[in-house]
Amino acid sequence: MLQTPSGGAGSGTAATDSGLMSIGVVLNALRAEFPEVTISKIRFLESEGLVEPRRTPSGYRKFSAHDVERLGHVLRMQRDHYLPLKVIREHLEALERGEPVRLPSVGRQRDAGDGEPLGDFLGEPEAPTAARVGRAELLAAAEIDERDLAEWESYGLIAPLADGVYDAEAVTVATLVVELGRFGIEPRHLRAMKAAAERDAGLVDQVVAPLRRHRNPQTRAHAEARTKELAGLTVKLHAALVQTALGVRLP
Repeated sequence: MLQTPSGGAGSGTAATDSGLMSIGVVLNALRAEFPEVTISKIRFLESEGLVEPRRTPSGYRKFSAHDVERLGHVLRMQRDHYLPLKVIREHLEALERGEPVRLPSVGRQRDAGDGEPLGDFLGEPEAPTAARVGRAELLAAAEIDERDLAEWESYGLIAPLADGVYDAEAVTVATLVVELGRFGIEPRHLRAMKAAAERDAGLVDQVVAPLRRHRNPQTRAHAEARTKELAGLTVKLHAALVQTALGVRLP
């Protein structure tokens, strides 16, 4: 089940009390179950009529909890049943009409080389594995302006890649910075968190560095998996330590 936050970011502040969410908040909610989902993917599904978010007068998308659940249903049908979008759309329309329907299946997911590109089989162009967003896309996702982003970059909270674009985690960071701002925690207050994260990353890097330099290609490939595992453990430990220090337990 997707966890859908009750509020979102908006021009440096939270969304209205209507409970509508920005595309950045929606991305974070979906990525818990669908790590590869991107803003471009959500926009593509919107362009295909699978979801219809509201629009603010300035043109920003605002999603309801129902929209997020619907997106999760679409992504689940693609992932688990390998259905093209046309079939998924017809299935959802039948459900909304109250018709008893069975979920169709078109068989196993095709491997590369089966004769039909996987992107065509799923009804959409194939996207690169590494999600990247442009500056304008990042601003729209977090619903911030250039001044906000420039300030965050000056504190090292967000940094562009060498070619000027950002990785997907930048959207997560930006959305969380906005959410923390709702409670009066300003970006300058987060420099200590950034420094602690860099120390943790340095510790993980010390462990995996010998694997990356190893002559055996399989050992070098194992370094990435080990990095992800250690990163996950580090995040869990940090969360546990914060909860212990505050004397609270998160759900």
